[in-house]
Amino acid sequence: MPEYPTFQHGTSRFDQGTFFGRFRHFLDVIDPSTLFTTEKQLQESVELLARFKQGTLPPGVTDAQLWQAQKIKQAIIHPDTGEKILMPFRMSGFIPFGTPVVVGLLLPNQTLASTVFWQWLNQSHNACVNYSNRNASKPAPASKFIQGYLGAVTSAVSIAVGLNVFLQKASRFSPATRLLVQRFIPFPAVATANVCNVVLMRHWELAEGINVLDGDGNVVATSRVAARHALFETALTRVVLPMPILVLPPVIMAALEKLPLLQRRRRLVLPVHSLVCLAAFGLALPLAISLFPQMSQIGVKQLEPEIAMATDCQIVTYNKGL
Repeated sequence: MPEYPTFQHGTSRFDQGTFFGRFRHFLDVIDPSTLFTTEKQLQESVELLARFKQGTLPPGVTDAQLWQAQKIKQAIIHPDTGEKILMPFRMSGFIPFGTPVVVGLLLPNQTLASTVFWQWLNQSHNACVNYSNRNASKPAPASKFIQGYLGAVTSAVSIAVGLNVFLQKASRFSPATRLLVQRFIPFPAVATANVCNVVLMRHWELAEGINVLDGDGNVVATSRVAARHALFETALTRVVLPMPILVLPPVIMAALEKLPLLQRRRRLVLPVHSLVCLAAFGLALPLAISLFPQMSQIGVKQLEPEIAMATDCQIVTYNKGL
């Protein structure tokens, strides 16, 4: 496969039918270099894609330039609303803006106050990312966002605090075991809260449904069944996402802290910890969101009977969200 195949508007240059193709696609989606795109570069990219659709491309424009323009637009502009996503809440900003929070979540010997603070900060960031990258084919009131946000934060803090209280009462654990268990506490708290976050932030989709599209991108109908599929797929990625981030760093750091260098120079522990978290985050995010394509397909027979009766399409597409 050539590096830059013939450009096709609205599709990926990688095969979305395979996990590896989706992985390569989402490496483009989360590429933090797009955070430095200027307003002029964004407008040029949008205009270039518009001229491609109109068939009025200037001579000399290459496939590589068109793929790059689409990469920039997809990283910054929401596919449903057509509006710019705020930088900290783009998928390309998830790792740079989320890593400091992950480091905070994994700090050992946390107090009750620090546990509450880091869980609150993490779920606040996740809520904004979930909302900003949702399927927005149907409008939703701000009150739904507020309800979802409060529910996600409450669930995360409650689980984390409950596990910490349990650990403090488990006096039979040795100090070393207590420290190790405490380092793993963020995972069940974050994984459960991540699912609650997605469901609560996007639960109106279950009632209102989301648009399903034909092969030409035209809206066929609004489907609640497709909404359930979209929500389930997104929630599953949020369970997988924190696994490498919250499980690998404690294991790696437990080994590294035994090294003579870190034994002698304790000030290096936090910088090393931060680098380990960054590496785990950089691996986990594309792996998790590559489980399913963003534009997922579903057979019409799986949808509501009235939709199947009203269209000749066999397969329709919906935006799963990220």
